[in-house]
Amino acid sequence: MTVKVVIAEDNSLLRQGLVGLLATCDDLELVASATDLPELLTAVDDHEPDVVLTDIRMPPTHTDEGIKAARYLRKRHPRTGVLLLSQYVDPGYVKVLLEQGTEGRGYLLKERVADVDELVAGLRSVAAGGSVVDPKVVEALVSHRARTGAVELDRLTARERDVLAEMAHGHNNAAIASTLVVTQRAVEKHINSIFTKLDLSPDDGTHPRVRAVLLYLAEGTR
Repeated sequence: MTVKVVIAEDNSLLRQGLVGLLATCDDLELVASATDLPELLTAVDDHEPDVVLTDIRMPPTHTDEGIKAARYLRKRHPRTGVLLLSQYVDPGYVKVLLEQGTEGRGYLLKERVADVDELVAGLRSVAAGGSVVDPKVVEALVSHRARTGAVELDRLTARERDVLAEMAHGHNNAAIASTLVVTQRAVEKHINSIFTKLDLSPDDGTHPRVRAVLLYLAEGTR
């Protein structure tokens, strides 16, 4: 099934690069591109895409246009996913992004654009209702929660923190095992331990599991 995509980016070079990237993927169809928030909202209303790939800061104010777009889509087009691109590791943006639910929401740093496979995988996941957060942002969320007195995080081992970051990034057990060079059985044990220590409800489904972790990490962020 073809995934319909709308791009919003005011930097012309990056926008053209994203357009060219999508052209290489048979299952991704670019239906519109925008350079500011009003253009983006009009494009979404006109085309009802499966996912929007948008900068957080763009005209008219260069502040939080991507966040505003995500809120608008949650109300008007709840089935449309939003993958935010940012130059900044800002946990506060993640909290605001996830306030109305984590389904179909993602946050990646612009440096990930160079990793075509990762960006495309993120678009597909978010379009399907999944959640994707950049590993560097996950690290910032973990650090923030630790600084704000989340004593549960102190109980996690170094390996469990690694697994937590991979989970929050949306990876399944097989992918986590491959990345960390451990067995899937070991990953399962780490995950069970993480959920016990963080007092979260485990779930066999990938999306609910990721949502639980992200919501925990974003809790208390400014």
